[in-house]
Amino acid sequence: MVRLSVNVNKVATVRNARGGTEPSVEAAVKACLDAGARGITIHPRSDARHITSQDVDSIAALLAPLRSSVELNIEGDPRPDLLDMVLRVRPHQCTLVPVRPGEITSEAGWSASSPRALVEDAVRKLRDVGVRVSLFVEPKPEPIDWAADVGADRVELYTEPYARAFERGERAANESFARYAAAAEHAHERSLGVNAGHDLDLHNLPLFRTLPHLDEVSIGHALIARALFVGLATVVREYLDLLAED
Repeated sequence: MVRLSVNVNKVATVRNARGGTEPSVEAAVKACLDAGARGITIHPRSDARHITSQDVDSIAALLAPLRSSVELNIEGDPRPDLLDMVLRVRPHQCTLVPVRPGEITSEAGWSASSPRALVEDAVRKLRDVGVRVSLFVEPKPEPIDWAADVGADRVELYTEPYARAFERGERAANESFARYAAAAEHAHERSLGVNAGHDLDLHNLPLFRTLPHLDEVSIGHALIARALFVGLATVVREYLDLLAED
């Protein structure tokens, strides 16, 4: 079954808007686990506008006794403090993403023209301590080849273009999905695992979960937004049930 990794960044965003400790990110992680999630994603940005370094340490400590059954995925750009954090915490997976100045959320994946030396060095350091490395890429052969060449274990396909195509109707959705399927096949041929994330939700995931070789989906904004109305445990179970369907 495709693993669901719940991104809890938005819980930290709400907490930081007021200050203090509520809503508790640790409590959110526990609620996700109690509902059956077996993956947690966090993205500590350099401006700490949601997940902070303290959150990273507390979530890692919370999940440490569950290491054999629950995966921690830390996302971020390969800046020195992020790499130091990941090397210290040693999550199951680190997803390296490009960051553009002023962006609200990720706007693109790595391209084949991205600076290779910086990413290649980060990949090597992380893999040397047993951290699986995924690179956030566009669904095209060239960046997938680039990810394979710098030594990544997986790619995470950037799915916002698919989400926008899905909103335009069935034909556009199917055409976009076909491009992602081809990208996933190409990644598999290059011995890369396949993750996916960005704007996946309960509406567009039923089609996307049929992507060949799909290992994991990371979902945050849509999941937390729905949780405001139905509760976090309920929406996590909705996603898990959807991913478990034949």
